[in-house]
Amino acid sequence: MARSKAIEPASRAWADKAVAAIEADQHRSADTHLWKFDLPALIGIDFYLKDESTHPTGSLKHRLARSLFLYALCNGLVREDTPVVEASSGSTAVSEAYFARMIGVPFYAVMPRSTSREKIAAIEHYGGNCHFIDDGRRIYAESSELSERLGGHFMDQFTYAERATDWRGNNNIADSIFGQMREERHPIPSWIVMSGGTGGTTATIGRYLRYKRHATRLSVADVERSAFFEGFATHDRECRCEQPSRIEGIGRPRMEPSFVLGVIDHMLQVPDAVSLAAMRVLSRRLGRRVGGSTGTNFIAMCFQAARMIEHGKTGSLVTLICDSGDRYANTYYSDEWLAANGLDPSPFEPAIEAFLGGGKLTLQFEESWG
Repeated sequence: MARSKAIEPASRAWADKAVAAIEADQHRSADTHLWKFDLPALIGIDFYLKDESTHPTGSLKHRLARSLFLYALCNGLVREDTPVVEASSGSTAVSEAYFARMIGVPFYAVMPRSTSREKIAAIEHYGGNCHFIDDGRRIYAESSELSERLGGHFMDQFTYAERATDWRGNNNIADSIFGQMREERHPIPSWIVMSGGTGGTTATIGRYLRYKRHATRLSVADVERSAFFEGFATHDRECRCEQPSRIEGIGRPRMEPSFVLGVIDHMLQVPDAVSLAAMRVLSRRLGRRVGGSTGTNFIAMCFQAARMIEHGKTGSLVTLICDSGDRYANTYYSDEWLAANGLDPSPFEPAIEAFLGGGKLTLQFEESWG
């Protein structure tokens, strides 16, 4: 019987170096800060904001991109010189371009031709290539086809986000939150509030809460033009929405595979204009700009706090600053863009300010319980 020739495991050696480079980058990066947002008028209620905008690529998606690359490397899906393809024109593409450059593989972001120049520039800054399509509904199919043509790997954040992160611990975002809350007045939050994007972060937090048997509940805020809320309320994974979300990074036209319904306790649907009103109120109070998805998170946290106050409860609530508002100077902070998109946040700002000043929250939202 002929013996097989010994093969030098060059691909394994390269993968080891790539994983080591990503792990070293993580060790060089400090954990993101958990801000206590003081609101003296809300007696017995403590707000906390975990600031994900301080990651090297400026958003929560930095965690996701790191996990996706480690998942792909450790499963042998990305090897030396493997082109990596992603369906994204936003923060995920920026972060994936960063890690692709770190390990020396080509990166392609598939995006609508209408994507803003600022987003394109951010992806290209890290060496990414932008692949434009005219029909945004084909973004998944085109990403898969491009990957096949290039002999590459379609990262597919909307499928793999929920399985790429170690939800039991290992310094995931939930583990980080509870570690940082340990010395606070109410160390176990009553609520963690998070908007739905890929579904990866909500799955990680929800699973962690159950694994650790914490009393904390997970409330997920959804936006207009998204299938998530209806799919959760009806338990129908076939729900679809024809229009694209106007709040970047959250809301999806379909029930993504990584959006895990069973770990969510409560969902809230927030009108886009209200999200942007909350974004502006929070930005003024922080003294710096936050993005639209952070506005969605913040108003949903206000909703849960208002209900706690109504029922005479005290406790803490945690949400995320997903990214900086500096990325949205020409959209959410532009009066021209708001007018063109039929959005006017100004009528809702006084109601939010009144609640933070100790009044009742008069805004009404559609909600659903798991």
